[in-house]
Amino acid sequence: MMTTTIEPETGAAPAATKQHDRGGSLGRYIAVRAVLIIPTVFILVTTVFMLMRATGDPITAAQGGRLPADQLAERIAQAGYDRPLITQYMEYLGNIMRGDFGTTLSDRRPVTEVITTFGAATLELAVYALIIALLIGIPLGRLAAYHRDKAPDAMLRVLAILAYATPVFFAGLLLKLVFSVWLKVLPVAGRASTGAEIKMQVLERPTGIHLIDGLQTGDPSVIIDVLQHAVLPALALGMLTAGVFLRLVRTNVIGTLGSGYVEAARSRGVPERRLLKTHAYRPALIPIITVMGLQIALLLGGAVLTETTFEWKGLGFQLAAYLKARDFVAVQGIVAVLAVIVAVTNFLVDVLAALIDPRVRY
Repeated sequence: MMTTTIEPETGAAPAATKQHDRGGSLGRYIAVRAVLIIPTVFILVTTVFMLMRATGDPITAAQGGRLPADQLAERIAQAGYDRPLITQYMEYLGNIMRGDFGTTLSDRRPVTEVITTFGAATLELAVYALIIALLIGIPLGRLAAYHRDKAPDAMLRVLAILAYATPVFFAGLLLKLVFSVWLKVLPVAGRASTGAEIKMQVLERPTGIHLIDGLQTGDPSVIIDVLQHAVLPALALGMLTAGVFLRLVRTNVIGTLGSGYVEAARSRGVPERRLLKTHAYRPALIPIITVMGLQIALLLGGAVLTETTFEWKGLGFQLAAYLKARDFVAVQGIVAVLAVIVAVTNFLVDVLAALIDPRVRY
């Protein structure tokens, strides 16, 4: 009696199944990360709302002592701040869902208009600072790993700690003192000189990002002027993140150099420089992407002090002005918008990290 043995197919089906599982895992990861944006923003917005109300209603905070008691009470009633806190909170959440973040008390401007007017300046500064952080932190981290436990490594680690621990405003003041007051090679404050500002204001479609607007003018002097004004603020803010990148790259490069596949390449006689450049350097850059979302939040937080120090008129500068005016509606709205930006940015960075490194997926 003959028996027929059916061999299982081992070709396309398992590969397809494996690819399907990997694709499903990525899709599930993206879906979960997208859903997590909602509670993240909700918690941040709720925390800001409650903290702002902890000192009383915004009208009293902004106008208390400046108006008679009857006029103050009338304004509080008109704004609805005499209603129960839960009622105000639910109305505030409803307004946010419609894209209404309120109207400032000091200058009667919609918060969304403040965001669109000054947000481009903060975005430009954050991009400059991130470029500075990458250009300084990554090469120096690689250099520190190459000279592990030697004098250059020790000096670079100290530099990283100083860069991260030094307050942004103090670093900004030192940079202004050295490069603007003593050496007189860079502007002391502002985003551009008066002449450059005038040339960019006459553009038909200004973007608010001075570098792009300067390119639109076609005048090299305007572009140079814009970049000169950006150097010191970008350095002050970028050094904060550069210290984080330096230590992160150093740690990951050292860890990768001790991995099995690097040891195997070393045993085949691959030079140490090539091991560092080809086998250890690129994998060590993946964690930079995974933490970049956190660094965006750090840059936005540091932008408040940086913009105030250098009179860089962005969202941070306006936020400080509204704090001085005790305009809690403006502060609440700007912080809520920044919370949304940080949450969405973290989501995009997580998706990018998952595309590059499958290990970060669920």
